[in-house]
Amino acid sequence: MVDLTAEMAGLWTALGAAPTHRGRLIMFVSAVKGEGVSTVSREFARLAAVRATKPVWLIDADLMHQQQQVHMIQHPDRFGRAGETVAGSPDGSSFFTIKPPFLDKSGQRIRPARLLTAKPFLGRRLYATRFQQEALKAGQSADILKQGDYWSGLSQHAEAVIVDAPSVDVSDAALMMAPFMDEVVIVVGENAAIEPPLLLKEQILSAGGRVTGMVINRATYQPPKLMQKFMG
Repeated sequence: MVDLTAEMAGLWTALGAAPTHRGRLIMFVSAVKGEGVSTVSREFARLAAVRATKPVWLIDADLMHQQQQVHMIQHPDRFGRAGETVAGSPDGSSFFTIKPPFLDKSGQRIRPARLLTAKPFLGRRLYATRFQQEALKAGQSADILKQGDYWSGLSQHAEAVIVDAPSVDVSDAALMMAPFMDEVVIVVGENAAIEPPLLLKEQILSAGGRVTGMVINRATYQPPKLMQKFMG
């Protein structure tokens, strides 16, 4: 398993102070699939949870390819034993909707948040969500909402909310969520070209997000020349 503790500690320091009245919202995303966003976001969430005084939440926002909980359960030496499943929303809100909606026997809509659960790790310091995509019926889809109710609600109960977003070459989810994040960190593979993440930065800015950093996965964090070009 890749140990990114040193790199994540550097990123934690680089991001600076968190909001005083709520938990920080940080999204990790890449321009193309396979850059290691899930690994980086998971390792950052682990480091944040160890340092935090309140729980840290890791949101697996790739709704059709859920993997964070599975990986963490398989590595109790690093994340501790998983606790019992809890609700993934503090107030019934969600960051996605189901189309067409779920209906109960009386024809009333069932809240999409019922499909979002979470498990605690690291002695309840870290929670990782899971969307129950297997509950979707034929013809139904889960779509990201461009609204901040879920994020503002969850941030009141967390030290930090870490979002593992799907790459923008397969989904526009990150661009939909970006305006509600305090920080957007772009993950770049060790041998990746600089043009795709530079384009992604512009897309996030155009969507109303705030790009605050970049992580070079499988390499030394914050190479000065690349960071300077990227953040300039």
